[in-house]
Amino acid sequence: MFWRQGLVLLLGIIVLCLPFPAWAVDWTHPLSFSNAELSRHDFSGDSLQAAEFSNANLEMTNFVGADLRGAVLSASVMTNANLHGADLTNAMVDQVNLTGADLSDAVFKEAILLRAIFNNVNLEGADFTDAILDKAQIKELCTKASGVNSQTGVETRDSLGC
Repeated sequence: MFWRQGLVLLLGIIVLCLPFPAWAVDWTHPLSFSNAELSRHDFSGDSLQAAEFSNANLEMTNFVGADLRGAVLSASVMTNANLHGADLTNAMVDQVNLTGADLSDAVFKEAILLRAIFNNVNLEGADFTDAILDKAQIKELCTKASGVNSQTGVETRDSLGC
């Protein structure tokens, strides 16, 4: 009986004396560019996961190949922006003016795009799989949708449900 209690005590001391492994945290504080003047800025190829660009001026900004997964771009101006090949999976792109933007080969999987303006955009190869759009936006985008996304292999028209 005593040897069991001694063994339990010894094991308890050993466990408490062992160093605990460091817990790796895979989360950094997201970048915030809210209300920023970023027209003509070059973010090409940058990792901007969960970055916030709310109410920002992103006119003619370069996001070619940028990682914008989970980014918030709400109520921003993105006229003539270049989003070619950018990944906007799970991004919030609501109330954004994308007039004249290059959205070719961009990924908008599960993105929220309500009330976004898509006048004169290049959609070739864009992937809108499970994106949240209203019926009027889908109807408008289907008139100019074409191509296959090089990253996902999904046809633009299929991703929109045209």
